[in-house]
Amino acid sequence: MQPAIRHDWTREEVTALFDLPFNDLLFRAAGVHRAGFPANEVQISTLLSIKTGGCPEDCAYCPQSSHFTTGVKADKLMGKEAVLAEARKAKEAGASRFCMGAAWRSPKDRDIDKVVELIEGVKSLGLETCATLGMLTSEQAQRLKACGLDYYNHNLDTSEEFYGSIITTRTYQDRLDTLSHVRDAGMNVCCGGIVGMGEDVSDRAELLRTLANMPQHPESVPVNLLVQVEGTPLSGHAELDAFDFIRAIAVARILMPKSYVRLSAGRESMNEQTQALCFFAGANSIFYGEKLLTTANPDTDRDMELFKKLGISPLTPSAEEHAEAA
Repeated sequence: MQPAIRHDWTREEVTALFDLPFNDLLFRAAGVHRAGFPANEVQISTLLSIKTGGCPEDCAYCPQSSHFTTGVKADKLMGKEAVLAEARKAKEAGASRFCMGAAWRSPKDRDIDKVVELIEGVKSLGLETCATLGMLTSEQAQRLKACGLDYYNHNLDTSEEFYGSIITTRTYQDRLDTLSHVRDAGMNVCCGGIVGMGEDVSDRAELLRTLANMPQHPESVPVNLLVQVEGTPLSGHAELDAFDFIRAIAVARILMPKSYVRLSAGRESMNEQTQALCFFAGANSIFYGEKLLTTANPDTDRDMELFKKLGISPLTPSAEEHAEAA
């Protein structure tokens, strides 16, 4: 039986999910996952920073912010051939989607011109494309859609109530507006958040409720575990318990049954058992490769070794299209 797709979750309902006994929550989430997706297939994406550092935003977790001294140098936009070389490597390593991230508050139209060339080049290799470039205007979103961009990533990061404790240079509504532009343009939405920033369980619940109550669920929901980088305000913060992270994965799966729930930043610090429980709880997408923008990520060999232990296979692009159409 297919789980119902809802957009009317209440705070009380989502909080009650987080309050379930751990095994009960995982059992429910696993059932939802298996009703909507192959049980042992995981979609693989590779993320490349095409323009690193120098961002004017003050996101407290981000080493690319110009507000903090983290050792990350500001670089110019990568050239087309260099990006395509990385995309070819990603495809050879098993990735089906290639994501490009640029440390901009919002791209200028001349920046979009250059990114369009990169998107068209990556598409020509037979890869799905995703980009995260900051805030977009409606016209910019339409331009990216026209050149063939499949997914646009723009995270909410946390609950609206906790948001001001993490970011002051961009409002929550700014983020929602960009997501609306992306959706109106006809692109798939990639939107999630970060846990472990000092937020309460209620903030995690409200973040996921906000995503689930959108008119259309994000097709991809990255759940990031804070990677503490020296020089950022969140460096030295108390680390989130692994069980709390797994709970967030499970609740995301229950609230958004047809979305790809992605294990994103923070996997480098997770042991195999934590990741295995996340997959059981409904995570079915990962970022693949040695680096996520500027922070470490498990290398591809380690991921393949874990997949072998768990009996997991990479999801092929054709299988992914079938799952999204179902």
